[in-house]
This record gives sequence, C-alpha cells and structure tokens, in this order.
Amino acid sequence: MTEVRTESAAVAPAAAGPSPLRGDSKRRSRFLEAATGWLFVLPFAVLLVAFLLLPMAYAFKISLYRSTLIEGEVFALFDNYKQAIDDPLVREGVVRVLVFGLIQTPVMIGVALLAALLIDAATSRFSRFFRLAAFVPYAVPVVIGTLMWGFLYSDSIGPFAALGIDFVAADTVLASLGNIVTWQWAGYNMIVLYAALQGLPRETYESARIDGATEVQIALRIKTPMISSALVLATLFTIMGTLQFFTEPLILQPLNPGAITQHYTPNVYAYQQAFSFQQYNYSAAISFLLGAVVFIGSYIFLFATRKRSALR
Repeated sequence: MTEVRTESAAVAPAAAGPSPLRGDSKRRSRFLEAATGWLFVLPFAVLLVAFLLLPMAYAFKISLYRSTLIEGEVFALFDNYKQAIDDPLVREGVVRVLVFGLIQTPVMIGVALLAALLIDAATSRFSRFFRLAAFVPYAVPVVIGTLMWGFLYSDSIGPFAALGIDFVAADTVLASLGNIVTWQWAGYNMIVLYAALQGLPRETYESARIDGATEVQIALRIKTPMISSALVLATLFTIMGTLQFFTEPLILQPLNPGAITQHYTPNVYAYQQAFSFQQYNYSAAISFLLGAVVFIGSYIFLFATRKRSALR
C-alpha cells in the first residue's frame, strides 16, 4: 500500500503541471487573434499612410525649401514660415476665420441642439421623416450645395433678387457663407446629439414629470447636461471645420471677387499661392501654420471644457 501511494504521489505533480502542447495552442490562438485584428486594420493603415501621412511629410519637406530662378530649390529652413507669419494677408485671413468661428460655432451647435431636442421629444410618426429631412443637406456634396446657394444668392437670376438684398456684398457675405455652412452641417451635428439623447434613461424624464417639471425644463436642465460629452465632440468638430474654411468662399468667389478676395481665408490664400502663382513651398508653409492654429484652438477648447467639467 505504501508503494502505491508513493507512485501516485509521484505521478500527481507531473499530471498537475501545464502541458507544453496546451501552452503552444494558447500562444498560437493569441497570435491568430492578433494577426486577424491587424489584417482588418491593414486597409485603413495603408490608406492612412498613402493618402495622409506621406503627403503631409512631403508637404512639410517642400515647406522648408524655396524655389529660385538661378539655383532652383534651395533649403530655406523656416524662412517660408517667417514670411507667412509676417504676411498681413495671412493674418487677415486668420482673424476672419477666428471671428467666423466665434459666431458660427454657437449658432451651429444651438441649431443642432434645438433640432435634436425637438425630434427627441416628438412622439408622432413623422419624427423619422424630420430626422431624415434634417440630415439630407449633409448628404449633399459641399460643392453642389454651395452652387445651389450661389444661384439663390444671385441678384440677377436668383429667387431672392426681388428682396433687393445683395447677399454677397462685403458686409453681408460672411453671414451668407455662415448660412450655407449651417445648412450643410447642422444636420450632422443634430444626428450626433440625437444619438446621445437616445441613450439616456427614460426613467429620469418620468421622475422629473412626476415632480412637476415642464418639457422645457427637462430639455434644459436634464437632457442637455447629460449629453455634455456629445456637445463637446460636436463643438470640437465645428471649430476644426470653421478654422479650415475653404470650399464655400472659393465657389462663391466669382459672384463678387471684390468681397471674397483671393486671401479671404488662409486655405483659399494657400490654394491661390499654389495653383495661381506656383508658390508651392510658400503654400505648404501657410497650410502647416493653419494646421498649428487648428491644433492650438482645439487643444484650448478641450482643456477649457475638461477644466470646467472637473470643477463641477
């Protein structure tokens, strides 16, 4: 009996130890899972490198050079950036888009939030139609939408010509451009905010109604604070978009070149420098400076909103 116990005790530790085959199987399974994940990410990674990172690297490279008639491409380090900073046309365009963003962003988010709250509160069968109608302008390409509004703004053939208002005059064109941007992008922000509202617990609304809260009070004091993260995200996207203002003024420029100049925004100015005057090096420097402004503005907004939420 003692020998049997000794043999079983000797065999037990060996049976309890991990099997080499089992360990190899687990490692192989983890490797296959990781390889499958990278395989799904690979198409996006290839497109990201080919159409974003490599063009950005090339643009930054040429921004460090200057083209001369005698020596050709000459390494100029940051001379193009210094020229862009000292260029009054660049500063004028930056100030214009900053003013435009300060006005446009609250209007855009306000319209999107109002539409999202109204559709969320609607209980009729037409709420789905209203969601689709608000989102349709975002599905229209920006160029086509701007051309359509250019026709509406025309003082000769447009349907608003009888009003006697020059929508592309120097003192009204910025508001007209803001109207186009709001029409185009408010539906997108509305969908983001509406999706956030759909994720809120409905029991909170019922409790507020039992306590005597009106629908307006529920919308302002309950729904809006609870989707603050979605509001921050939509506001961030709006800030980034307005600082990169380009397509709308470029398309409407033929209607009034005196009001919408070739340096109306930094992006328009960079485009004109590259494709009208072949100043590709200087254009790249302007583009990277604008990218720095967008990054700094976005970071300041995120820092301010995070600090404010921390104080709460």
